[in-house]
Amino acid sequence: MATLEEIRNKLLKQSEVTQGDKSSYPFWNIPENSTAVIRFLPDGDASNTFFWVERQTIKLSFSGTDQDPHKPVSVQVPCMEMFGKTCPILSETRPWFKDKELEGLAKTYWKKKSYIFQGFVVDDPLNEKDKPENPIRRFVINSSIFAIIKASLMDPEMDFLPVDYINGRDFRLTKTKKGQYADYGTSKWSIKTRALSEDEKFSIEEFGLFYLKDFLPKEPSNEEIEVIREMFKASVNGELFLTSAWGRFYKTNSNEHRDDDSVVGSPKNSINNRNTEQSIKSSSFKPASSLVNDENDDENEEKVIEPSILNKIKKENLYVGNGDLEVKQTTKSDPSQILEALRTRALTKK
Repeated sequence: MATLEEIRNKLLKQSEVTQGDKSSYPFWNIPENSTAVIRFLPDGDASNTFFWVERQTIKLSFSGTDQDPHKPVSVQVPCMEMFGKTCPILSETRPWFKDKELEGLAKTYWKKKSYIFQGFVVDDPLNEKDKPENPIRRFVINSSIFAIIKASLMDPEMDFLPVDYINGRDFRLTKTKKGQYADYGTSKWSIKTRALSEDEKFSIEEFGLFYLKDFLPKEPSNEEIEVIREMFKASVNGELFLTSAWGRFYKTNSNEHRDDDSVVGSPKNSINNRNTEQSIKSSSFKPASSLVNDENDDENEEKVIEPSILNKIKKENLYVGNGDLEVKQTTKSDPSQILEALRTRALTKK
C-alpha cells in the first residue's frame, strides 16, 4: 500500500495539472485595448518547415451528464484528419452542408483549427507575478490571429523570417472588443526588426526549444475512435454525456464562454533541450525569394488574405485560384526556409 507521503505527492501533481500549465501564456486575459508584445521562436523540431503546428479539434456539447443532468458540458476531441486519417464525425457532417436545414448543425460539429507557437513575452500587460522559470512560453493562436500571421508572411516585402534571431520581428497582439467578444484584428508585426537580447539567447541555450508536436493531442486508438463516434451521436440526439462509459477516455468542460481555446496537453517526455545548439547556429536567416501560401483551409474555414497582398501576388505572376492557396508539401527541414516555402506554393493548379 502507498504511504501517506506518496499519496500526498500524487495529489499535489494532480492539482498542478488541474490548475493548468503556466508555460502557456493566457493572452486572452489581457485587458481590452492593450497589447502583448511577443517574439516567436522556431520549432525545436528541425523537420518542421513552419514555426508552429496546427491542431484540429471538434467540440461535442451535451445538456448534462448521467451524474448531473442539469449542468451543460462539452468535450473536445481530436479530429482524425489531423493524423491524415478519416474522421468519423466529418464523414457524417460533410453531406449535411448540401442540405440547408442541416447546414447550421454541420457547422456546429465542424473541426476547429488552432495553432501552437512558442516564444518570449517581451511586453506583458498582464504583469504576471507567478511566471514559470522557463521564459519560453507557448501560445495557442486561433484562426483569426493566425490569418494575420500567415498573410504577412506571404507579403513579398517581408525579407526575413520573423523568428530570425538577428533580423526577426516582434508580434504585437492587440485585444479590442467587437460586440460582446474579444477581437484581435488590429494585431500586427512590428515595423522594425529586432535582434534577440543576450538574456533571450541565454534562455534558449539554457532551456532549449520545445518540440511543438509534443503538445498536440495523441492519436486516438480504435477503441477511442469508437467512443468519439458514440459521443457524437449522443450529442446530436441531445442525450446526456455518459461519464460511466466515456469518462475514462475524455474529460468534460463546463460550457462557459472562453476566448482562448487554450488547453494543450503536456509533452510526452521532456525533450525541449534537443538541438539547442543547432537552433542557435541556424538563427541567421537568408531572405526568401518567391511567394507561397499556407495549407488549404477547409470549406467551412474563413479564408483571410488581404487584397493588397493578393495584388502583390498577382504582380509576381503567381496564380491564386478562387482565393484559395494550394499547398505543396515541402521537404525542407530548416526553419530558415519557412518564408521561402510560404512563397512558392501558390504555383498550383489552374
